[in-house]
Amino acid sequence: MGHDRLAALRAQRSNATPDPGQGVYEMQPHSSPSANGTGNGTGTDPLSAFYAEATAIQESIQDFDNNVTHIAEFHSRSLNALDDAATQANATQLERLTDETRQLSNSLANRIRALEKPAGAGPDAQIRKNRIDVVQTKFMATLQRYQEVERQYRQQYRQRVERQFKIVKPDATPDEVAAVVNDDQGGGSQIFAQAISSSTRYGDSRAAYREVQERHQDIRRIEQTLGELAQLFNDMGTLLGEQEEKIDAIETAAAGVAHDTEGGQRHTEVAVKHARSARRKRWICFWLTIIIILAAVGIGVGVYFSQHPVKSSSSG
Repeated sequence: MGHDRLAALRAQRSNATPDPGQGVYEMQPHSSPSANGTGNGTGTDPLSAFYAEATAIQESIQDFDNNVTHIAEFHSRSLNALDDAATQANATQLERLTDETRQLSNSLANRIRALEKPAGAGPDAQIRKNRIDVVQTKFMATLQRYQEVERQYRQQYRQRVERQFKIVKPDATPDEVAAVVNDDQGGGSQIFAQAISSSTRYGDSRAAYREVQERHQDIRRIEQTLGELAQLFNDMGTLLGEQEEKIDAIETAAAGVAHDTEGGQRHTEVAVKHARSARRKRWICFWLTIIIILAAVGIGVGVYFSQHPVKSSSSG
């Protein structure tokens, strides 16, 4: 009975509704608007949202860089695996991590493209440009590091294939070694199969052949990844050039607007001065006209009275 009551109590607690006063929160993705208004949601300050997304992208770039480190570790384990089970398990983990890293790098590229939309002219445009340069430089540096890791291990896989082939055929010519290492159109596999058929170490030869096939798969995956990284790197470089052109155009337009505004202000000041001068001249002309009219009236009255003197009457 005690066990039944305990189980019922645990079930009741697990189904209980959380108390609102306990402060239960859900994690939100970086792109979602946050409660303090620094996300990308509607109604937030655009510059604050820009900074929030730029910071989130930098954190994702760090995740990308960590993945590159783990991929290098898996490559090293693959080269040092001692049995088929460990090799297969490592290959599965490596393939999964490579796919996740591919998705992450593509997502980062898209987010950086969205971040690079200029938002008008003025000081904000330069602030955005400086922050975007930092984000883009870190991303492209990680892309380059990923390329270097893949090139390094592709070379080591090739060397491993060459050693395995020479175990089967120690007197192999350089052309045969190159054909097996590159495995162009399956020609290397045929050469390897012929070497196995004439080898006295059949068991070792078959093991070497299986490993060579696995290494060829690793090399093909690496070459695919390198091709994707090269395309992504070129796209980001082109995007950086386009961004520079957009910023230059905005700054040129802003300078033109400032120049036109300054010129318009000068014209306005000149027009105001002219208007004041014209108004002053009109008042001068008005008062001169009044003075002339008054003078003319005075002269006319004087002439009249001079020609018609007033006769005084004498009393009787």
